[in-house]
Amino acid sequence: MFDHERFSGMTDVGQRRENNQDQFLLAQLNKSMWVGATSLAIDPSGRIFGNAQGYLMLVADGMGGHNGGERASSIAIDYLIDRLLNGVHWFFRVERDAEQEFLESLKSLFRAAHERIQTEGMMRTELAGMGTTLTMAYVIWPKMYVVHAGDSRCYLIRDDRVERLTVDHTLARRMVDSGGMKPEDEAKSRWSNVLWNVLGGRNEEALTAEVRSITLQEGDTVMLCSDGLHRFLDDQAILRIL
Repeated sequence: MFDHERFSGMTDVGQRRENNQDQFLLAQLNKSMWVGATSLAIDPSGRIFGNAQGYLMLVADGMGGHNGGERASSIAIDYLIDRLLNGVHWFFRVERDAEQEFLESLKSLFRAAHERIQTEGMMRTELAGMGTTLTMAYVIWPKMYVVHAGDSRCYLIRDDRVERLTVDHTLARRMVDSGGMKPEDEAKSRWSNVLWNVLGGRNEEALTAEVRSITLQEGDTVMLCSDGLHRFLDDQAILRIL
Protein backbone atom coordinates (compact mmCIF):
# COMPACT_ATOMS: atom_id res chain seq x y z
CA MET A 1 0.00 0.00 0.00
CA PHE A 2 1.14 3.54 -0.71
CA ASP A 3 1.93 5.24 2.58
CA HIS A 4 0.01 8.50 2.39
CA GLU A 5 1.47 9.61 5.71
CA ARG A 6 4.94 9.66 4.12
CA PHE A 7 4.03 11.04 0.68
CA SER A 8 1.66 13.77 -0.38
CA GLY A 9 1.21 16.10 -3.31
CA MET A 10 -1.11 18.78 -4.65
CA THR A 11 -1.42 21.29 -7.45
CA ASP A 12 -3.45 24.44 -7.89
CA VAL A 13 -4.33 26.54 -10.92
CA GLY A 14 -3.48 29.76 -9.06
CA GLN A 15 -5.12 33.17 -9.52
CA ARG A 16 -3.98 34.18 -13.02
CA ARG A 17 -4.71 31.29 -15.40
CA GLU A 18 -7.82 29.40 -16.40
CA ASN A 19 -6.13 26.01 -16.81
CA ASN A 20 -3.47 24.26 -14.76
CA GLN A 21 -0.35 23.39 -16.76
CA ASP A 22 1.46 21.64 -13.91
CA GLN A 23 1.54 17.86 -13.51
CA PHE A 24 2.93 15.69 -10.72
CA LEU A 25 3.27 12.02 -9.88
CA LEU A 26 4.11 10.20 -6.65
CA ALA A 27 4.38 6.43 -6.98
CA GLN A 28 5.54 3.37 -5.12
CA LEU A 29 7.16 0.82 -7.43
CA ASN A 30 6.70 -2.92 -7.05
CA LYS A 31 7.78 -5.94 -9.01
CA SER A 32 4.75 -7.92 -10.05
CA MET A 33 3.73 -11.05 -11.92
CA TRP A 34 0.49 -11.53 -13.84
CA VAL A 35 -0.73 -15.13 -13.63
CA GLY A 36 -2.44 -16.34 -16.80
CA ALA A 37 -2.75 -20.03 -15.89
CA THR A 38 -1.41 -22.27 -13.14
CA SER A 39 -2.08 -25.50 -11.26
CA LEU A 40 -1.23 -23.77 -7.99
CA ALA A 41 -3.86 -22.63 -5.51
CA ILE A 42 -3.70 -18.99 -6.57
CA ASP A 43 -5.97 -16.79 -8.66
CA PRO A 44 -5.19 -17.73 -12.31
CA SER A 45 -6.20 -14.30 -13.59
CA GLY A 46 -4.67 -12.11 -10.92
CA ARG A 47 -1.46 -10.18 -10.32
CA ILE A 48 1.00 -10.98 -7.55
CA PHE A 49 2.96 -8.06 -6.13
CA GLY A 50 6.27 -8.14 -4.31
CA ASN A 51 7.54 -5.67 -1.74
CA ALA A 52 8.16 -2.05 -2.64
CA GLN A 53 11.29 -1.70 -4.76
CA GLY A 54 11.50 2.06 -5.06
CA TYR A 55 9.70 5.38 -5.12
CA LEU A 56 9.23 7.78 -8.02
CA MET A 57 8.47 11.50 -7.73
CA LEU A 58 7.93 13.78 -10.73
CA VAL A 59 6.89 17.39 -11.21
CA ALA A 60 6.48 19.17 -14.55
CA ASP A 61 5.57 22.83 -15.15
CA GLY A 62 4.26 23.32 -18.68
CA MET A 63 4.46 26.41 -20.85
CA GLY A 64 3.18 27.40 -24.26
CA GLY A 65 -0.24 28.87 -24.97
CA HIS A 66 -3.62 27.90 -23.60
CA ASN A 67 -3.26 24.15 -24.16
CA GLY A 68 0.41 23.74 -25.04
CA GLY A 69 1.84 23.78 -21.54
CA GLU A 70 -0.66 21.28 -20.22
CA ARG A 71 0.00 18.98 -23.17
CA ALA A 72 3.80 19.26 -22.90
CA SER A 73 3.90 18.44 -19.18
CA SER A 74 1.54 15.49 -19.74
CA ILE A 75 3.67 14.12 -22.58
CA ALA A 76 6.82 14.34 -20.48
CA ILE A 77 5.45 12.43 -17.50
CA ASP A 78 3.51 9.89 -19.59
CA TYR A 79 6.61 9.16 -21.67
CA LEU A 80 8.88 8.69 -18.67
CA ILE A 81 6.39 6.36 -16.97
CA ASP A 82 6.09 4.23 -20.10
CA ARG A 83 9.84 4.00 -20.69
CA LEU A 84 10.74 3.40 -17.06
CA LEU A 85 8.20 0.63 -16.60
CA ASN A 86 8.61 -1.06 -19.97
CA GLY A 87 12.05 -0.34 -21.30
CA VAL A 88 14.56 -0.09 -18.48
CA HIS A 89 15.68 -3.51 -17.29
CA TRP A 90 17.68 -2.14 -14.35
CA PHE A 91 14.89 0.06 -13.01
CA PHE A 92 14.55 -1.62 -9.61
CA ARG A 93 18.20 -2.18 -8.83
CA VAL A 94 21.33 -0.20 -9.47
CA GLU A 95 24.66 -1.93 -9.02
CA ARG A 96 27.43 0.28 -7.73
CA ASP A 97 29.70 -0.33 -10.72
CA ALA A 98 26.84 0.46 -13.12
CA GLU A 99 25.62 3.66 -11.46
CA GLN A 100 27.14 5.96 -14.08
CA GLU A 101 25.49 3.95 -16.84
CA PHE A 102 22.20 4.28 -14.96
CA LEU A 103 22.55 8.06 -14.72
CA GLU A 104 23.43 8.34 -18.42
CA SER A 105 20.33 6.30 -19.26
CA LEU A 106 18.18 8.70 -17.22
CA LYS A 107 19.67 11.60 -19.19
CA SER A 108 18.78 9.78 -22.39
CA LEU A 109 15.18 9.40 -21.22
CA PHE A 110 14.91 13.16 -20.72
CA ARG A 111 16.38 13.83 -24.16
CA ALA A 112 13.94 11.37 -25.75
CA ALA A 113 10.98 13.01 -23.98
CA HIS A 114 12.29 16.40 -25.17
CA GLU A 115 12.30 15.15 -28.78
CA ARG A 116 8.82 13.66 -28.40
CA ILE A 117 7.42 17.04 -27.28
CA GLN A 118 9.19 18.90 -30.09
CA THR A 119 7.91 16.42 -32.68
CA GLU A 120 4.28 16.85 -31.60
CA GLY A 121 4.74 20.61 -31.52
CA MET A 122 5.91 20.56 -35.15
CA MET A 123 2.98 18.36 -36.21
CA ARG A 124 0.31 20.49 -34.52
CA THR A 125 0.58 24.21 -35.22
CA GLU A 126 -1.55 25.14 -32.21
CA LEU A 127 1.05 23.48 -29.96
CA ALA A 128 4.15 24.90 -31.65
CA GLY A 129 6.83 25.89 -29.15
CA MET A 130 5.21 24.11 -26.20
CA GLY A 131 7.62 23.03 -23.48
CA THR A 132 7.89 21.96 -19.88
CA THR A 133 10.25 21.81 -16.97
CA LEU A 134 10.77 18.33 -15.51
CA THR A 135 12.25 17.32 -12.19
CA MET A 136 12.39 13.66 -11.18
CA ALA A 137 13.54 11.96 -7.99
CA TYR A 138 13.89 8.17 -7.98
CA VAL A 139 14.61 6.49 -4.64
CA ILE A 140 16.15 3.05 -4.23
CA TRP A 141 16.87 3.25 -0.53
CA PRO A 142 19.20 4.71 0.57
CA LYS A 143 20.10 6.25 -2.80
CA MET A 144 18.11 8.99 -4.47
CA TYR A 145 18.71 9.95 -8.10
CA VAL A 146 17.59 13.42 -9.18
CA VAL A 147 17.28 14.35 -12.86
CA HIS A 148 16.27 17.87 -13.79
CA ALA A 149 15.70 20.41 -16.57
CA GLY A 150 14.14 23.85 -16.10
CA ASP A 151 13.38 25.82 -12.95
CA SER A 152 11.26 23.41 -10.93
CA ARG A 153 13.23 22.31 -7.89
CA CYS A 154 14.11 19.43 -5.61
CA TYR A 155 14.96 20.21 -1.99
CA LEU A 156 16.46 18.03 0.74
CA ILE A 157 15.58 18.93 4.33
CA ARG A 158 17.92 17.38 6.90
CA ASP A 159 18.80 18.35 10.47
CA ASP A 160 16.92 21.68 10.22
CA ARG A 161 18.79 22.63 7.05
CA VAL A 162 17.39 23.11 3.57
CA GLU A 163 19.59 22.13 0.63
CA ARG A 164 18.54 22.80 -2.95
CA LEU A 165 19.57 19.81 -5.04
CA THR A 166 18.84 21.39 -8.43
CA VAL A 167 20.01 24.51 -10.26
CA ASP A 168 17.50 26.82 -11.97
CA HIS A 169 18.10 26.80 -15.72
CA THR A 170 17.29 30.49 -16.13
CA LEU A 171 19.22 33.33 -17.74
CA ALA A 172 19.33 35.05 -14.34
CA ARG A 173 21.15 32.08 -12.79
CA ARG A 174 23.59 32.02 -15.73
CA MET A 175 24.31 35.70 -15.14
CA VAL A 176 24.94 35.07 -11.44
CA ASP A 177 27.25 32.16 -12.23
CA SER A 178 29.21 34.27 -14.72
CA GLY A 179 29.53 37.18 -12.27
CA GLY A 180 27.23 39.47 -14.24
CA MET A 181 24.59 39.67 -11.52
CA LYS A 182 24.64 39.71 -7.74
CA PRO A 183 22.98 36.63 -6.15
CA GLU A 184 20.64 38.85 -4.11
CA ASP A 185 19.29 40.38 -7.35
CA GLU A 186 18.48 37.06 -9.03
CA ALA A 187 14.96 36.46 -7.69
CA LYS A 188 13.68 39.90 -8.73
CA SER A 189 15.42 40.01 -12.09
CA ARG A 190 13.28 39.98 -15.25
CA TRP A 191 15.64 37.23 -16.49
CA SER A 192 14.54 34.90 -13.69
CA ASN A 193 11.51 34.01 -15.82
CA VAL A 194 13.51 33.22 -18.95
CA LEU A 195 14.46 29.56 -19.27
CA TRP A 196 17.34 28.43 -21.48
CA ASN A 197 16.79 24.71 -20.89
CA VAL A 198 13.41 22.95 -21.00
CA LEU A 199 11.90 19.87 -22.61
CA GLY A 200 10.40 20.89 -25.94
CA GLY A 201 10.21 24.63 -26.55
CA ARG A 202 11.78 26.57 -29.39
CA ASN A 203 15.35 26.27 -28.16
CA GLU A 204 17.59 24.73 -30.83
CA GLU A 205 20.29 23.81 -28.28
CA ALA A 206 20.50 20.21 -27.13
CA LEU A 207 18.68 19.50 -23.89
CA THR A 208 20.86 19.49 -20.78
CA ALA A 209 19.65 16.97 -18.19
CA GLU A 210 21.21 17.73 -14.81
CA VAL A 211 21.74 14.63 -12.61
CA ARG A 212 22.70 14.05 -8.99
CA SER A 213 22.87 11.07 -6.69
CA ILE A 214 22.35 11.50 -2.94
CA THR A 215 22.58 9.05 -0.07
CA LEU A 216 19.50 9.56 2.09
CA GLN A 217 19.30 9.21 5.85
CA GLU A 218 16.48 8.32 8.22
CA GLY A 219 14.45 11.43 8.95
CA ASP A 220 15.18 13.20 5.64
CA THR A 221 12.39 15.06 3.88
CA VAL A 222 12.37 15.62 0.11
CA MET A 223 10.26 18.29 -1.60
CA LEU A 224 9.74 18.79 -5.35
CA CYS A 225 7.91 21.89 -6.56
CA SER A 226 7.43 24.26 -9.47
CA ASP A 227 8.41 27.93 -9.45
CA GLY A 228 4.79 28.76 -8.64
CA LEU A 229 5.65 27.65 -5.10
CA HIS A 230 9.35 28.27 -4.55
CA ARG A 231 9.18 31.91 -5.68
CA PHE A 232 7.22 32.62 -2.50
CA LEU A 233 9.13 30.44 -0.02
CA ASP A 234 12.53 31.01 1.51
CA ASP A 235 14.38 28.27 3.39
CA GLN A 236 12.95 29.28 6.75
CA ALA A 237 9.39 29.07 5.44
CA ILE A 238 10.09 25.60 4.02
CA LEU A 239 11.47 24.45 7.37
CA ARG A 240 8.55 25.92 9.29
CA ILE A 241 5.88 24.33 7.07
CA LEU A 242 7.45 20.91 6.56
